[in-house]
Amino acid sequence: MSMGTRGGSLFGPTRPTVAIEVTSRRVTVAAVAGSGRSAMVTHAATVSLPDGLVAPALAGTNIASRPDLAAALRTALDEAGLRSARRAALIVPDSVARVSLVELEQLPSRTTELERILRWQLRKSLPFPVDEARLSHVVAHTSPGRTTLAVVLARADVLAEYEAAAEALGIHAGVVDVASLNVANAVLTSGPSAGDSLLVSLAPDATTLLLLRGNDLMFYRHRAGASEESVGALVHQTAMFHVDRLGGAKFDRVLLAGGDAHPADVGRFRAEIEQRLGVVVDTVDVRHLVALKPTRMSDVSVEALVALVGVLLREAKAA
Repeated sequence: MSMGTRGGSLFGPTRPTVAIEVTSRRVTVAAVAGSGRSAMVTHAATVSLPDGLVAPALAGTNIASRPDLAAALRTALDEAGLRSARRAALIVPDSVARVSLVELEQLPSRTTELERILRWQLRKSLPFPVDEARLSHVVAHTSPGRTTLAVVLARADVLAEYEAAAEALGIHAGVVDVASLNVANAVLTSGPSAGDSLLVSLAPDATTLLLLRGNDLMFYRHRAGASEESVGALVHQTAMFHVDRLGGAKFDRVLLAGGDAHPADVGRFRAEIEQRLGVVVDTVDVRHLVALKPTRMSDVSVEALVALVGVLLREAKAA
């Protein structure tokens, strides 16, 4: 399953080969050449951001200074040798969007009618008017007589803040997507698991959990970093849902991703999850998906490349 398959205004019609990710701590850029087994990261760089410059949220000001974010992006592009890029996929923090699983008995043949229905159903779940949102959707999973869609809604003016940093440098964000869905893309590109998988995506401002059954998304949960619930508690609750609602048993694999997390924190979270679930937790590693060809590879960790590789491989496959 391609978690970001184009289905609405968040996604564009042309395959990008360059990706930009903005988090509350860094801006990272990468370029991927080729596809399939020949894919390789040819250029990459990351630049740290000062505290408070980016504050991901569904509504309100996210970028304290657009010129400062654009300057950081310019530095990253220069260090990566990608300053001539004119199109890019833009990855924004999970906290910028609301991802909901919506079950429908019948899908309208017209996209406009489907989007009208989705906006109507989700209008009460947003802290702002639904007509101010940009929307995209993809089939998450199906069952007899029912289709469940993963629906992404984000306030248009909030997305515009992130897009403005790229536009200031003459770059059009032809694809805009959230981080965790592209971490999932990276996981699924390596092939679906024979059983059920739990993916825990960590960010400084949030924790996102995704439950995958083969190529299908069965569960998505996002909690802001300020939540009083620990990662272990969120994982335990998700495991209970897996058993009680999905008829699952032990997870076939549990994966942890956290490009901005300190290694000590990742180790602590891994130990906490392993204790809760009684399984070995692995980290998401893209090195079995792409070669790292250091044409221009400036001070960027493999962990920070996961979502960028995920979106670019997805787009290559969809082209």
